[in-house]
Amino acid sequence: MGKIGSSMLTTLMLLLSFAVVALGNTSSGLRAFYLVQQWLGSYCNQRGTRCCYPPTGKPNPDFTIYGLWPYYNDGSFPYNCGDDNYDVGRLKPLELSLRKSWPSFTCPQIGRKFWVHEWNKHGTCSKNILGEIPYFKAALNLKNKANIYQALARGGIRPNNQFYSLKSIKKALVRAIGFHPWIVCNHNAQGKTQIWQITFCADKTGSKLIKCPYLPRGRGNCASRILFPSFY
Repeated sequence: MGKIGSSMLTTLMLLLSFAVVALGNTSSGLRAFYLVQQWLGSYCNQRGTRCCYPPTGKPNPDFTIYGLWPYYNDGSFPYNCGDDNYDVGRLKPLELSLRKSWPSFTCPQIGRKFWVHEWNKHGTCSKNILGEIPYFKAALNLKNKANIYQALARGGIRPNNQFYSLKSIKKALVRAIGFHPWIVCNHNAQGKTQIWQITFCADKTGSKLIKCPYLPRGRGNCASRILFPSFY
């Protein structure tokens, strides 16, 4: 989301390591969704990155949705699956929830255009199963099921600018949520490795979490001990 420079490139490279990107491919069956959540503190403290808070102000500390991405049976990770008559006004009943759970921190703020972007790039690839409103409802529902912030807190892992072992982070998430996560790290302005994105998988209906059919090789650029920075 937004301008994340080299970190976005890192994410895309990791994705390409286990999936072939398909443009406009809607013929293959949808196998799963990847629910990707990110930690604002690690997004905003990268070198050269500047965050702008939503119009509602600074959000409460939490992992927020980075994206809900479909994954196909043929091994492709599709995007931009055709034009869609997107009516952002239809999201009005969900807007408060989306602002809280799926906000944009780009500068300048793009508001509702962010959700338009997410639907056009990723949601359209699931439109044969999930329409516009069900797509966003599914993302919000899955985030509630994968409450990362709460799961880590239960394991004694908090955003206190301290280092935690990658093993302990995964253990806390598996214990609370029931599935193994895919964890991606980035580096802060001082070059320290920190937790950034955490991914869980959902079934093709977008209704329940499942064991991921595929995970990228390696550990998402994470060291054995990683920083959990403060939210702001």
